[in-house]
Parts: sequence; C-alpha cells; structure tokens
Amino acid sequence: MTIPDRTLLEMFETMMTIRLFEERVTLEYQRGDMPGFVHTYIGAEAVATGVCAHLSDRDLIASTHRGHGHSLAKGCSIAGMLAELYGRETGLCKGRGGSMHIADFEIGMLGANAIVGGSIGLATGGAFAHQVKGTPNVSVSFFGDGGAGQGILYESMNLASIWKLPVIYVCENNGWAESTPASYSQSVEDLSRRADGFGIPGHVVDGADVFAVYEVAAEAIDRARRGDGPSFIEAKIPRISAHYVGDTQKYRNEDDLADARKRDPLERFRSELAAAGLLTGTAVEGTRAAIVDELDRGVAAAKADPWPTADGVTDYVYSGAYGG
Repeated sequence: MTIPDRTLLEMFETMMTIRLFEERVTLEYQRGDMPGFVHTYIGAEAVATGVCAHLSDRDLIASTHRGHGHSLAKGCSIAGMLAELYGRETGLCKGRGGSMHIADFEIGMLGANAIVGGSIGLATGGAFAHQVKGTPNVSVSFFGDGGAGQGILYESMNLASIWKLPVIYVCENNGWAESTPASYSQSVEDLSRRADGFGIPGHVVDGADVFAVYEVAAEAIDRARRGDGPSFIEAKIPRISAHYVGDTQKYRNEDDLADARKRDPLERFRSELAAAGLLTGTAVEGTRAAIVDELDRGVAAAKADPWPTADGVTDYVYSGAYGG
C-alpha cells in the first residue's frame, strides 16, 4: 500500500505529540500536581496513529485506562485533555473524568474507561447505532491483552458477527496484563485466533510498525464500511513504560525491558522517514519545539483554570434527554 507523503508526516507528528504529551504528563504527575492515576501510552503510539488516520469525526472509538494516545490520535484537544488531567472545570469532561475517563463526543471519542474491557461493549453499541442509522461509519474498540480475557469481548464478537456490525476490535498486546505475563494467562500465542470461532477475520501485526498498522487497519475499516462486518486486529507492542506512573516493575527483568526499548515505534518511524528523504533533523526539532510550546501553554492554562465547585457535584450526571 502506498501512503501519501503528507499522511506519513502527519502520522509522525501525531506519534511525536503522543510521546511528548505522555512524557510531560509523567513529569507533572510526579510533581504531585495531578489527581488520580496515570497510565501512559509510550511504546504503542503506532497503533492509535495507524488506526485513527483512517477515521473521521463521525467514526467512533472507545478506549481504555491507557487512553491518552487514542484520544490525541482521534483529535482531542491537548489543552482540554491537560485541563481534564488536572481536574479543572475547563477539561473535556469538566474535571469529572480525569486521566482514565476522557471523552469528546464531538470528534467521536466515546470515552476512555477504567473498567478492563469496558470499551468493547461501547464500541459494539456504537457500531449498531451506525447500522440502524444507515451511515457508512465505523466503530473501533481498543483494549489490551488483559481485556481480551473479559467475557464481554466474546459476547460482543458473537453479536457483531451475526449482525455484521461495522466494528473493529483492536487488541494492543504488550505481553503483560499489569504484572501478569501473557504466558500465565494465554493458551495461544496469537489472541487473534479467538476471532476464528465467530467467523471474524483476525490479523496479527507488529504494533511498533506504523506502516503495517495503517495497512491492516485500512483493510479492516474498508470491510466494515462495505457492510461485511467486524474484524479483529492484534497489535503486538513493546511495553516500554510501566503499567502506571510509579510502578517499579520489579516483576520484570532487565532483558525484557531492554528488548522493549529496542522496538521504540517513534524512533523506528523517524529513521524510516529520514531514510526515505521525507524528514530532516531540523524538521524533527521544529515539530518537537511546536509541540512542547503547546504543552507548556496547556499546562500553564490548566493550572490557572478553576476547579469544579461543590454546588455542581450533580451536574452532568444525566443527559439532557433525561432532564438532567
């Protein structure tokens, strides 16, 4: 598949934005300025980027507790996300959601979810809505290998297969369900094989290779838009960062960590674009500087923004349809 040069450069900027966002959030969280927990997406940037490059604002995604990368790749505002992480009224969810519950319906981001596997039912329901409305849109569920152990995945795949729903199940398999290695929890090497039982095509892809992710996502999304039903993509990714910021990872050995760092998707993509003559060191630094500037402004604004007030504690609990 030939990918336009402009698309390649846009994907590089997206991946760099995710990486720099996560590095800055880690720093701010370690300073004690952010409430709750933070799970970074470092090492998986190619997956969200390669998939979301095919999506419009009318297509839907549902995410995980590790959802910053999906949110940014789908088009969420950096400023709105930072304000949300700081718990401020100006955040995308008015400071009520925090890191693990970012949502922006305007661009088709149904929400991150602290419940393991929680994205699966939401995305499947979104696909059903597309089908009922007769729109040519798709829905994507992102989840991890730990989420693949939840029963809702198999219930959803069964329904999606029977009804030919336009949904793509994207399993980001980093080999660890928090501190449990895949060898302890999986009886098969490739989780995508589980889709076979539902008549759903399963794909295994190197999740550190954005070219490969882009190509397999194109196939799955085109299939869904044609009305041919769901697909399952298993993206094997390196777990470069810890499960959460503050996790000491004493359950991993140094060889495992070193091997993961060698598969850095951002460095791989930068090297490939440079070799193709599409990216220079000057361009990389220019992109980095622009993103850092936006992050600096976003952090400063978020810290100055107001907190939610106690008298608004019941706001946004119900949608307008229910009189809330």
